[in-house]
Amino acid sequence: QVQVVESGGGLVQPGGSLRLSCAASGSIFSLYVMGWYRQAPGKPRELVARITPGGRTNYADSVKGRFTISRDGAKNTVYLQMNSLKPEDTAVYYCNKFPSSESGSWGQGTQVTVSS
Repeated sequence: QVQVVESGGGLVQPGGSLRLSCAASGSIFSLYVMGWYRQAPGKPRELVARITPGGRTNYADSVKGRFTISRDGAKNTVYLQMNSLKPEDTAVYYCNKFPSSESGSWGQGTQVTVSS
């Protein structure tokens, strides 16, 4: 079981950047594929990016070229660097192992709002 605490969200203007952090606990964190997900109002949660223990990454088409996921095994932390943010990126962002079910355990998330 992996427990997570997300941080780093906030209000940013279109075109701006934010870096999200996800501090994970659990002795086998390094064995999991980890993902960043987001949920916008009225929409289902979606996978934004994922990263394997070996560092292989995969991105949703909507964020490809703008977002970068990374992980630091020594710190049990996963990051999401978000550049060139758009209003449609506004959502609550969550991290969790991949795959994760909606009925599983989730953190509180961190709110990202992109607005002028």
